[in-house]
Amino acid sequence: MVLKKMLKSPKSRTVLLAALLVGAVPTMNVALADLVATKYPDAETYKPTPVPDRIILNWKGDTATTQAVTWRTDMNVVSPQAQIAVAEDGPAFKANAKTVLAEGSSEVKGNQPYTAKFHTVNFENLTPNTKYLYRVGDGANWSEWFEFTTASDKAEPFSFLYVGDAQNDILEHWSRVIRNAYSDLPDAKFIIHAGDLINHGDADEQWGEWFKAGGWLNGMVPSIPTPGNHEYSKIVKGAPSGLSQYWRPQFALPENGPAGFEETVYYTDYQGMRIISLDTNLKGKDLDKQVEWLEETLSNNPNKWTVITFHHPIYANSPGRDNVEIRNKVLPIIEKYSVDLVLQGHDHSYARGYVSNKPSGKNAMSTKSDTIFVVSVSGPKMYDFTTKNWDENGAQVRSSIKDTQLYQLIRVNGNKLSYEARTATGNLFDGFEINKTPSGEKQIKELTNTQWEKEKQGK
Repeated sequence: MVLKKMLKSPKSRTVLLAALLVGAVPTMNVALADLVATKYPDAETYKPTPVPDRIILNWKGDTATTQAVTWRTDMNVVSPQAQIAVAEDGPAFKANAKTVLAEGSSEVKGNQPYTAKFHTVNFENLTPNTKYLYRVGDGANWSEWFEFTTASDKAEPFSFLYVGDAQNDILEHWSRVIRNAYSDLPDAKFIIHAGDLINHGDADEQWGEWFKAGGWLNGMVPSIPTPGNHEYSKIVKGAPSGLSQYWRPQFALPENGPAGFEETVYYTDYQGMRIISLDTNLKGKDLDKQVEWLEETLSNNPNKWTVITFHHPIYANSPGRDNVEIRNKVLPIIEKYSVDLVLQGHDHSYARGYVSNKPSGKNAMSTKSDTIFVVSVSGPKMYDFTTKNWDENGAQVRSSIKDTQLYQLIRVNGNKLSYEARTATGNLFDGFEINKTPSGEKQIKELTNTQWEKEKQGK
């Protein structure tokens, strides 16, 4: 009877379990199964409330004069709004804060037994290269104050982060990667996510893990995401086909792409760099429309640097994979306009290389390239690795590794772009520089650990 009473009390169960573990009660016939903790239900862990959560910065327009923010609440919030002020060193800034009503709210019902609201404000008419403070809420329930800094309206030095698929066991294994990445590059101006942010597109608890892993970083450093195939996956019976219903409500992205591809195919200009997102989940005529738009976007590009991000690699790392249609249709445009970096995911290993103009496979194309192609993974899901698809299609791998979580730090300064890939624990694995001559020719320099340290120290 005493034992049964103890098992009903959480505090007593804890004491009894500790005693059992150290052998203090060897004569008691107690099943450990009766004392094992049960997982707190996802339906409670990630249930929305009137208090804002999942706060994230994106851009819908000019990075120097606008800033978009999106957040989530429960269905009871009817007056979503944000406040913004130029940052000051003390609390007096609050008296000058301007209130901006949300421009739209969307209701989303995922796989959990609740419906959430996502709200978006797009701050406009901001001053370039200026630090602001903002918060979001409903007039009574507010978030903390977050900071962001608008871009310069000139081509000034900056840096950013790039990560491949987070996808699985996100809170457990991806959180340390994104946190270490920011710790290594705290002046990063944005984060490129190369698709498969989560594993099931309509799994609310997975999006909850993704936002929790990034935490306050999402509200301080804008994200530039491109959709992966798992953003198209559905786990809710009868859910609409196509892109996850979470994508557009929770991200506020440019709508400057081709009609029908809003917030998945788009470009963002930042201080002399154009960053372009393509949706490689869509093939056939849908891919043709993107290619036509891509050529127009590159032909009218005033920026010195160009980065393209999409999910499915031009050259696959994984055995048995070959994205023939993407390579045949997208690569010629990349070559024609001498794109600097192509940042990809999907294959859950790391490879960095370029076109070597030595095709041998049946699908190979004879091309000449000074573009660097990268495939990377930041989450714990790992695949086997092979260079076969690279080798057979006229490309050469310069650096590769499998079974390793990585993040990438990229810095841009005038005519020089520097890149480093670091492992989850922060060790430098791969590095190079691209230098552009006055005539526009690219010179690519491979860097060892020692050379990299000298470069960072200006030696």
